[in-house]
Amino acid sequence: MDWVQVYDPCGSPFWSTLLAALPIITLLGLLAGGVDAPKSALAGLVAALLVAIFGFGMPAVAAIASAIYGACFGLLPIGWIVVAAVFLFHLTVMGGQFEVVKRSVVALSPDRRVQALLIAFCFGTFIEGAAGFGTPVAICSALMIGLGFSPLYAAGLALIANTSPVAFGALGTPIITLAKVSGLDEMALSQMAGRQLPLFSLIVPVWLVAIMSGWRGVVGCWPAIVVCGGTFAFLQFVMANFHGPALVDVVGGLGSLIVLAVMLRFWQPKTIWRFPSEPVVVTVSSQSRLTTDKIIYAWMPWVFLSVFVFTWGFLKVPLSGGPDNEPNALAGYTKFALRVPGLHNRVYRTAPVAPVADGADRAAEAEKAVFEIPWLGTTGTGIFLAALLTAFWLRIPAKEFVRQFGCTVWEMRWALFTIAAMLALAFTTKYGGSDATMGLAFTRTGPLYPFFAPLLGWLGVALTGSDTSSNALFGSLQRITAEQLGLNPTLIVASNSTGGVMGKMIDAQSIVVAAVATDQKGGEGAILRFVFLHSVVLAALVGALTMIQAYFLTWMIPG
Repeated sequence: MDWVQVYDPCGSPFWSTLLAALPIITLLGLLAGGVDAPKSALAGLVAALLVAIFGFGMPAVAAIASAIYGACFGLLPIGWIVVAAVFLFHLTVMGGQFEVVKRSVVALSPDRRVQALLIAFCFGTFIEGAAGFGTPVAICSALMIGLGFSPLYAAGLALIANTSPVAFGALGTPIITLAKVSGLDEMALSQMAGRQLPLFSLIVPVWLVAIMSGWRGVVGCWPAIVVCGGTFAFLQFVMANFHGPALVDVVGGLGSLIVLAVMLRFWQPKTIWRFPSEPVVVTVSSQSRLTTDKIIYAWMPWVFLSVFVFTWGFLKVPLSGGPDNEPNALAGYTKFALRVPGLHNRVYRTAPVAPVADGADRAAEAEKAVFEIPWLGTTGTGIFLAALLTAFWLRIPAKEFVRQFGCTVWEMRWALFTIAAMLALAFTTKYGGSDATMGLAFTRTGPLYPFFAPLLGWLGVALTGSDTSSNALFGSLQRITAEQLGLNPTLIVASNSTGGVMGKMIDAQSIVVAAVATDQKGGEGAILRFVFLHSVVLAALVGALTMIQAYFLTWMIPG
């Protein structure tokens, strides 16, 4: 039975929006109140199903199918990425080499502010550009806690740093998707994003250091902040405006990492900053005992990780059998697709969320619901192969390798359940139409819409955990609204992606990933409280910039 989404089931925009937001309010409210993540996620999912079925009139079979679809997507690819990343980290610790990694980072600088810039911002940006899907949060927060950061700061700083790169993450996938959905030129959208985000690439490193050490700490570390953020912002602008979205983060992340590392050979903060409660265990003078060979040996697992993640980013389509119109020899073997019964081609969007022909009551095409299992091409498999190579490199016996993998999966069982439940919630709101109802609330702001357009993207990422998914969800709506209000559609549509990046730090999926990587069982609420205000303020700043560009700095808009 086909079903057309309803966006105002209560006959009142206010009450319909409140009804649509009920599952999110339930989830985030319980998390912030101290309820553990599995229970909060399950309660949010139950609320989403009830709202979809009894509030929006979605057929029960379709609602349950969307929840199952989301849960499966939560386990593969997202859960698989997290398991593989944490497993690799555990292998390096078990092999005794992470201590050398830690000392080599301290050799660059024992200052915690500089370490956060190197790992959370520079290295995290490179991983975001190559893989996305929460990979940088899992890897960088694990690295930072291994270096001695407190679990809360390791998780919170990794989440906040994973913002300005997200719009160009996973080899430009969010911008490419946005162009397809909105029908706008891909290069124009890349250029527009490249004329907004470099400003925030300068702000975020300052923000990170200020969170850790206050503004006095920023003053004591400003050369590193300027070099780190300035290098990335420059490369981000150049790549986005003159090359396209694909390699923006990869080039920017590697470039800023190399430039900052070279600078640290000639400059160090006058006062070495560490957390007030942290004892000084390793001193700079003790680093001379590390030889180059030892450092290279210890860092090779992370080199393997970077190489595999980068390679998989480029080869994920060929490894999954090639595009549908040009299958290769792997087609049918490395990716399986299952049309979700009761959901695939059963749900239709309608105006104003989707274009509708004159006289029609629905979009021309139904929503697809195909669960794909690209078991070889997914980033998690690349990370797992890096872990396998790490085991050979560190001479870890096969029996211990298998035992450690089993222990990792067992330790993460409730985290995987939580991720599955949260993605089930997100997919239920997507197919049930309540996400669009919440989005439409932003479109009723008239001349102030340029400020709220990025917040719509922020909401989309907070709901789905992905800038790509948010762009697919709201890209068309953003263009329709912009044209109705006489605003430049390139600016408004691009702001969906640039504003969305600030929602990445509060989406439930990322918070659970960060909690798992830092071994904070039940600490999801504390992480959410740590990052929530930063997310809102930064999203508002993107809105303010978009507003200024819409009415005053129109020369910054491509074309």
